[in-house]
Amino acid sequence: MMQHGLSGTARLGRSGTESSDYREPKWPSNPQKSAPISPLNLANKESFGFLLTDSALWTDGEVPPHRPAETRLSDGPQLTHVTLVWREGQREDWLKFGKPVAERIVSRSGRIESYAAGQVFALVRWASNDYGTIRSTLDIVRAVDGHEPCTPVPQVDPGGDVLLSVHGWPKVAQVFRLIDAIEAAGIDPCDVAPDHWRHIHNRLAGREVPRDYSPARHRAWLQRKALFP
Repeated sequence: MMQHGLSGTARLGRSGTESSDYREPKWPSNPQKSAPISPLNLANKESFGFLLTDSALWTDGEVPPHRPAETRLSDGPQLTHVTLVWREGQREDWLKFGKPVAERIVSRSGRIESYAAGQVFALVRWASNDYGTIRSTLDIVRAVDGHEPCTPVPQVDPGGDVLLSVHGWPKVAQVFRLIDAIEAAGIDPCDVAPDHWRHIHNRLAGREVPRDYSPARHRAWLQRKALFP
């Protein structure tokens, strides 16, 4: 049975079932080693303005999706579009958390979810070939409006404010557990202070233990956000 976390996103394991052990897929049997985390490159602030979707995803006779025509809500801020593809055992993209304002099915294996400026989502991308895992990544991204600079992110159009980025399944699973701890405290990860995700990224990059995100810290963030929206 599909269950939903505090963020409203269906919490699925790799095979579409709820999972809490976060085991990397056993096929193929050559797991990717955890790659070191480098500091975020926040200097690259240019938006490319096109759908950052790997054309190799759409090789089964389907037409690659065009950029969604509805990029604004009632002539409001520009939306951020996230392309997700699910091909069991080959390429599996999903959201650990996120509350899309719109969703569009583009094929039997792909869909596009859209987020308004300021929303935060966690994009997980996993892929393998005949020799083993070739990609395990987790990016926590804040959607930006058309006037903000942004960093390019694969499968995210036009990009976003990257708060955290890890590579390698051990690091991805470690962040999963940190997210679960936040949810266990009754806090929606979509509402967590962006600086906390940056803190986790930098602590993991330095091989140090991140601080806990307590309800008291969350209340302080919400109060500050109310004063300086």
